[in-house]
Amino acid sequence: MDKLLHDVQSVLSLTPKRWLNLTEVLPVELFTHPPAPGEWSAVECLQHLVDTERDIFPVRVQLFLAGRDLAAFFPDEQGSKVERNPQELAAEFARLREGSLAILANLTSADLTRTALHSELGRVTLGEMLHEWAAHDLNHTVQSERALMQPFIAGSGPWRGYFKDHDAQGGGS
Repeated sequence: MDKLLHDVQSVLSLTPKRWLNLTEVLPVELFTHPPAPGEWSAVECLQHLVDTERDIFPVRVQLFLAGRDLAAFFPDEQGSKVERNPQELAAEFARLREGSLAILANLTSADLTRTALHSELGRVTLGEMLHEWAAHDLNHTVQSERALMQPFIAGSGPWRGYFKDHDAQGGGS
């Protein structure tokens, strides 16, 4: 199997497990806590992952295989509003991801060079999109965990300075 396919499948298989674990052990309040004005809470990150798992990434793989073009996705306009608790969302994400992993299991190295015209980015390859899918998962995992950290950082007193790169109130990255 191609290294890219293996690495992407590894990342994509890890993400639902992480969410299932987090939602099983942490209180709902942590998931809904807004980290800072204009930033997504952890549950909003999870809803976005559900949206893209249902409507974007596996659909795009099928479009590449069919030789069709790709439309841009605008999450703030096209994404769902959070209407369920984090555990329900994590379970749906895990279920959807199983289907996506089954699709990826049928890809070959030759498929990675297939191209499509993306309405915003121009000509792209399936291999590039798979890189983006894995990075997208990891990005929103980091973003959500940063949101989950905020109440703990806020309550850490004199240790708060150690978190300047992660503190939403302190203008960190």
